Amino acid sequence: MFESLSDRLTGALQGLRGKGRLTDADIDATTREIRLALLEADVSLPVVRAFVHRIKERARGAEVSGALNPAQQVVKIVNEELIGILGGQTRELVFAKTPPTVVMLAGLQGSGKTTLAGKLAARLRNQGHTPLLVACDLQRPAAVNQLQVVGQRAGVPVFAPHPGASPESGPGDPVAVAAAGLAEAKAKHFDVVIVDTAGRLGIDEELMAQAAAIRDAVDPDETIFVLDAMIGQDAVATAQAFGEGVGFTGVVLTKLDGDARGGAALSVREVTGVPILFASTGEKLEDFDVFHPDRMASRILGMGDVLSLIEQAEQVFDAQQAEEAALKIGAGELTLEDFLEQMLAVRKMGPIGNLLGMLPGAGQMKEALAEIDDRQLDRVQAIIRGMTPQERADPKIINASRRLRIANGSGVSVSEVNQLVDRFFEARKMMSSMLGGMGIPGMGRKSATRKAKGAKGKKGKKTGRGPTQPKVKSPFGPGMAGVPGMPAGFPDLSQMPEGLNELPPGLADFDLSKLKFPGNPGRK
Repeated sequence: MFESLSDRLTGALQGLRGKGRLTDADIDATTREIRLALLEADVSLPVVRAFVHRIKERARGAEVSGALNPAQQVVKIVNEELIGILGGQTRELVFAKTPPTVVMLAGLQGSGKTTLAGKLAARLRNQGHTPLLVACDLQRPAAVNQLQVVGQRAGVPVFAPHPGASPESGPGDPVAVAAAGLAEAKAKHFDVVIVDTAGRLGIDEELMAQAAAIRDAVDPDETIFVLDAMIGQDAVATAQAFGEGVGFTGVVLTKLDGDARGGAALSVREVTGVPILFASTGEKLEDFDVFHPDRMASRILGMGDVLSLIEQAEQVFDAQQAEEAALKIGAGELTLEDFLEQMLAVRKMGPIGNLLGMLPGAGQMKEALAEIDDRQLDRVQAIIRGMTPQERADPKIINASRRLRIANGSGVSVSEVNQLVDRFFEARKMMSSMLGGMGIPGMGRKSATRKAKGAKGKKGKKTGRGPTQPKVKSPFGPGMAGVPGMPAGFPDLSQMPEGLNELPPGLADFDLSKLKFPGNPGRK
C-alpha cells in the first residue's frame, strides 16, 4: 500500500546524498517533494502542512551530528516525524483488572469487522486467553453465520442466540444479545469478550444510537474502530465523526495489503488523536499484528522491518531445531530432510516476496521480487518428497538411476533433480566454510577433518552420480545462477542494492577472501 509513497520519499531524500552541507534551497526542494508525495498518497492536508513545517524547522535548526552527514540527518528527522504522526509508542490492548475484558468492534459496512473479530480472538487464544465472540450484527444477512465460520477457524466459541437477519426470523435486539453475551462470559469464565456490531454504509443517527446503546450495556474496556485503509480520507472523516458521537479507544487498520494510496493510515492518528492498535494485511487469521509506528515508518522510508521479520520467524521456527540445524550446517552434515523442514517453516511465514520486502533496500529490488514465484518451491518440495529417507539423509547415494526414478515420481525432468542436488551440495559447502571461517566454535571443523580422512586412499575413485546437463534452464526462476541452493527465484546477491551487500555490524573487519566458496577460480 505504501509502495508509491515509499518510492517518492526515497527519491526526494536521495537528492541530498553527497552534499557536504545543506542550504535553505536544498531543504525547501526536499520538503516540497515530501509534501507532494504525501498529498499524492491522500494524506490529510492539515497533517501534511504540520508535518512539512516541523521537518523544515528541525532541518534548519538541527545540530549536525558527528556521526551523520547532512543527508542522514534529514532522513533521521523525517523518520522521527513519521513515527510521531503514526502514534509514537506502540500501544496494545488494555485488559480489565477483573475479567472479563470487553472489546467492542465498530465501523462501516465492509471494513472487515467480522474477519477482524476472528483474527483478534485467535491472537488472544494463542496468548493463553479464553475469548468469546458475541454476534451482535443482526442486520446484515448471514453476518451471524460468517462469525460462526470465522470463530470455528480460530478455535473460539461464538455466542449467537439470534440467527440474524432473514425472512424467517424477526428483527433481533443487538443490545440484548450483547448483554446476554457478557453474562454468558461471566458464567462460563471467559476472560475476554469480543462484541461484533453491525456496520452501515455511512455514519447516521441510527448507527450512533445503536453503538451507544451497546456500549452502555456492556461497558467495554476497549472500543475499537475498524478502519478500511483503502477508502482514503472518507475513512478518517468517518472515524472522526464516530469518535465525537460514541467515542473509541483505538483504531485497527484493515486491507493494508491493498494497492490504494494509504493516506488514511498516516492521517487517522493525527486527526483523531486515538492510537492505532493493530494492522490487518490479508484474509488469513495470521495476517494480523500489533501496529508498531517505528517499524511502519522504517518500511515507508525503505529501511525495512527486520524486527517484524524476526518475530514472524520466532513463531514458526523451533529454537532447538534451529540450533541443531546450525550445528549440522557448520559440520557439513545438513541433509535434504533438514532443508525441507526449514523450507516448510519459511513458507508458514508467508509469501517469500513479502518476507524479502521487509529487508532494508528491498524497494530497489522490486523487479526481482516480483519475479519470485512460490509455486517453484512446490516443485522443490515434490522432488525432495520423491526421495527415500536414505536418499534425503545421504544425497551422495543418488546416482543416475535414482535421479531418473525421483524425476518420474515427482513429475519433473531429470535436469531439475540434478540441479537441486548439485546446488544443495554447493550451498552446504559454502555455509560450512562461512561458519568455520567466522571462528564460531565447533563450526566447520568436523567436516574438514572428515574431508582429510576421506581423501586418503580414494584418489581417482569415481562416484556413481548421474550426468548433469550443463546447459539447462534453471527451474528455480530468474536470478538463480549466482545463488547456489537458494529457493525459488531469489535475486542474484551480487545485484543487491547498496547496504544489503555489506556485512552486519561487528563483522566489518572480517576478511571474506579467506573463505573458500564453491566455484572460486582459485580453488584446487
